[in-house]
Amino acid sequence: MATDFSLEIQHLRSTFESIRAVTDPEALRATIAELSEQAAAPNLWDDPEAAQAVTSRLSHAQSELERVEKMGERIDDLEALVELGQEEEGADADAFLTDAEAELTAIRKALSELEVRTLLAGEYDQREAVISIRAGAGGVDAADFAEMLLRMYLRWAERHGYPTAVLDTSYAEEAGLKSVTFEVKAPYAFGTLSVEAGTHRLVRISPFDNQGRRQTSFAAVEVIPLIEQTDHVDIPEHEIKVDVFRSSGPGGQSVNTTDSAVRMTHIPTGIVVSMQNEKSQIQNRAAALRVLQSRLLLVRQQEENATKKAMAGDVKASWGDQMRSYVLQPYQMVKDLRTEHESGNPSAVFDGEIDDFIDAGVRWRKSQQQQTADV
Repeated sequence: MATDFSLEIQHLRSTFESIRAVTDPEALRATIAELSEQAAAPNLWDDPEAAQAVTSRLSHAQSELERVEKMGERIDDLEALVELGQEEEGADADAFLTDAEAELTAIRKALSELEVRTLLAGEYDQREAVISIRAGAGGVDAADFAEMLLRMYLRWAERHGYPTAVLDTSYAEEAGLKSVTFEVKAPYAFGTLSVEAGTHRLVRISPFDNQGRRQTSFAAVEVIPLIEQTDHVDIPEHEIKVDVFRSSGPGGQSVNTTDSAVRMTHIPTGIVVSMQNEKSQIQNRAAALRVLQSRLLLVRQQEENATKKAMAGDVKASWGDQMRSYVLQPYQMVKDLRTEHESGNPSAVFDGEIDDFIDAGVRWRKSQQQQTADV
């Protein structure tokens, strides 16, 4: 059946106008002008952390505006390509229309990605993210799975050009990781990756079992928004217990001869944060406090949401403990248990190709929020 390009382009323009209305290019231009002025200040780098925040926000706003403007140009170019194909005859017409088909498919996918970004409107969605991965049930296979997930998220960030920093690593004795905490330093990293939070399940023939038996293992992923100076999460000193110890590498091998690593415990909640990847105890203590504040910020948000949920009554739709399965044996399949999105290529998924899973998760979360609002 021949493609009705006129109808398809009409649909593309309608979707694009909805996206433009949400992203508001004029507001983006005003933001870019304001941030550019701040970035040009001669004393900008007197405060490196604030300067980095300004330049990061400026880069993000410029990128967002460019994406929206280029999308409009691509739709215009597609319309022109279709007109050329309809004016020509024979092989030339077929070539133009074949190119138009390919570009139509590409624009649909790009528009879908832009549309997902407009759904990230939560209070902390625009923040950078702190991700923690912990090995669960499954012994050495679970520790190895935790390391596989770390690589998956770091590869995803690398594909998008997002800087990352590993803050704390606890190695398992035989292989893999007991736990790891890392940052993704990009605007909207929290809103994007927060749908990855939950329990992940791996089924495979265990490489650590000399009898070659199938093993099921689990790992937990936690995603929190990075604290900002304006958040005012004050923690009284008497509520914090700080322990120092020596950093260690795989197998317990010492990588530091001083007590530079820090373990910080928030006494009222029992939340524990460890940091060992910075060079000094002062740096590790500052990083631990920042992550502790971020976790307390999320706890505060969850308490507020629980109060709202209680006021709204019992809402059945909620995040389940087990949110995704990665099956390598007896068949190859990665499936999200909330969205039903799946892939038959686990190797690509573990190599960071998880955008489709994230997009489906963001859309699913939005639908759940709308259902809750309607109750």
